Amino acid sequence: MNLPTGFVASSEAALPLRIVDRARTPQWRDALPAAAQAWVDMQAFDATPGTALVLPGNDGAASSALIAIGDAFDPFSYAHAPRALPLCDWSVATALDAAERDALLLGWGFGSYHFGRYRAPPRAPANLVVDAMSDEVRDVLAACFRVRDLVNTPTQHMGPDELERTVCEIAEAHGARIRVVSGDDLIGQNFPAIHAVGRASHRAPRLIRLDWGDVAHPHVAIVGKGVCFDTGGLNIKTGDGMRNMKKDMGGAAHAIALAELVMARRLPLRISLLVPAVENAIGPDALRPGEVIATRLGVHVEVDNTDAEGRIILSDALTHAAEDKPVLLIDFATLTGAARVALGPDLPALYANDEARAASLLQASNETRDPLWRMPLWRPYWRYLASTVADFANSGPSRMAGSVTAALYLERFVPAQQPWLHMDTYAWNDVDRPGKPAGGEAQGLRAVYAMLRSFTA
Repeated sequence: MNLPTGFVASSEAALPLRIVDRARTPQWRDALPAAAQAWVDMQAFDATPGTALVLPGNDGAASSALIAIGDAFDPFSYAHAPRALPLCDWSVATALDAAERDALLLGWGFGSYHFGRYRAPPRAPANLVVDAMSDEVRDVLAACFRVRDLVNTPTQHMGPDELERTVCEIAEAHGARIRVVSGDDLIGQNFPAIHAVGRASHRAPRLIRLDWGDVAHPHVAIVGKGVCFDTGGLNIKTGDGMRNMKKDMGGAAHAIALAELVMARRLPLRISLLVPAVENAIGPDALRPGEVIATRLGVHVEVDNTDAEGRIILSDALTHAAEDKPVLLIDFATLTGAARVALGPDLPALYANDEARAASLLQASNETRDPLWRMPLWRPYWRYLASTVADFANSGPSRMAGSVTAALYLERFVPAQQPWLHMDTYAWNDVDRPGKPAGGEAQGLRAVYAMLRSFTA
C-alpha cells in the first residue's frame, strides 16, 4: 500500500497511542496504570485540545502516549500529533468509528506535510501505523497537498506556462481533453479581458481548459483565478502587499485540485475546468487606470484599479463556462482583502445565487469541518461599480463592501438562471499552526468535493 508521509503499514515496535478529551478525563485517566496516573497528575495534563503527553515505562523510555483532541470529527483536532510526538511508530489504542478514523488519518496527514522542494524539514513526523487507508482519504490528502504545493511554489517555477503544464499532466493521467488559448489568440477567440490583464508580462496570458467525463452525466464547470503573480499593475502594491503574491493563483490551485480529485474518484460527473492564467505585470503595455476594455460577454468595463484584475480575467472565464449551461458553475478566487477583513484568514466567503446549492455546500462544510461563511449578494451595492464612460467599472472609490462588490461584479457575467457558487478564499496560512504550516492552504476544497459526491449519490 502506497502511503503518504507520516504513515506506515505495519511496525513491530509501534507504541500505543490513546486519544483523549477533557470531557471524559475520569474514564481515560482511571484506565491507566497507577504509575501512569501519577505521571499525568505530575505533568498537570488535563487533555486540553492540541496537547500531547508521552508516558514513560519502568526503564524510563517512552511506553505510550496520549493526544488530546476537541472535536473528534475535525481532522485538525489530530494534526498536532505528528510533530508533538517522539520520532517513532505509533498505533492507535482507542476505539474509533469510521468517521473519527478518517478524521484522524486526514489530520495526521495534514500535520505531516512539508513543502520540500527547496529545503528539508527540520524533523520528520512521527509515523502512524495504519492497517488500511481508504483510496478516498488518500486522494483527498493528495488534493489538499496539490493546492499547498502549487501555491507554495514561487512564480519563477509556477507561472502561466508551468500552470498549463501541470494541468496537461493531470489531463494525461486521467484521459481528459485539453485546450489552451494563449497570447494574441485570446483576442481572436474572444477572450479580450484575459488578454488585457496579462499582456504586459513576458509570459503570455492564456485560458487553460480541461474537459472530462461522460456526456450523459451532470455537467459541472469549475473556474479558478490564475494570477500567477500580482504586482497590482500600475496601481502597484506596497512591499508588504506584494510579498506573498505568488499565492494569487490560489483559486486556480483549488480548481485544479478539485478537478483532479473528481477524476481520481471517478465521480459520475462531466467536468470542465477553466483557468485564466496571467501575470499582472508592470510594463509599457500594462493595463492603465481609466482604460475601457471589452469582455467576452460584450459589455465594456472601465478599469478603475489595475489591482482589481482577478475579477477581470474571471469575467471571460465565467462567461465561457456558462455558455455550456452546466448544472452548476463553481469558482474559486483569492479575490479580495476585504473578505479577510470581514472574516479573517481561515474562513472563505461563499456567495451563491441558488439557495439549494448554497444549503448543500454549507451542510457539507459543516460535516467535513471545512468552514465557509455565506455572504450576501446585496445588489443595491452595485452602485459602487458605476462608470460614466462604460457599462460599469471593475472597482470604485468607496472602501465599503469590497468583497460583496467583487462578487456582484462576477455575478454580472453569470446568467440569471445559471446556478453559481463563488468562494473568495485566502488560500494561505500566515503563521505555523498544527497541521497548517505557514504558506499555501486548501480552504473549502473538502467541502465542495463532499457536496459534489453527495450531489451524485
